[in-house]
Amino acid sequence: MSQVSVTINGKQYRMACEDGQEGHLLRLAKDLDDRMAKLHSSFGEIGDTRLTVMAALTLADELVEATMRVRRLEEELAALQDARVLAADRSQATQAAIVAAFNSAANRIEDVSRKLNQTIPGAGKGDIPSG
Repeated sequence: MSQVSVTINGKQYRMACEDGQEGHLLRLAKDLDDRMAKLHSSFGEIGDTRLTVMAALTLADELVEATMRVRRLEEELAALQDARVLAADRSQATQAAIVAAFNSAANRIEDVSRKLNQTIPGAGKGDIPSG
């Protein structure tokens, strides 16, 4: 465990954190201190406790909005994944229909070719019919 000294609203606090998390904790404390300074400049002298509560409520509001945004994005992602699966299924069905159409066309061409070969004497034996 590491210890970090942070300053929030002009007061020093000694905080414990996981090793390697010191910089993160310092950034969090700086963000809170900046928020409290902004609130202080907007509302003037309102008392430390009230200032802290207002900052906490501001952060809580941002957290709720971020959570709702994440939830909406997760729902949108799920819908996009469903659409992707549906599109992939349609693509497979389309490819199968195209293959079936080509096979059908190839069979008809072979049938026509076979019938032509039967009606033209010497056709299909390397002879070129004279026209």
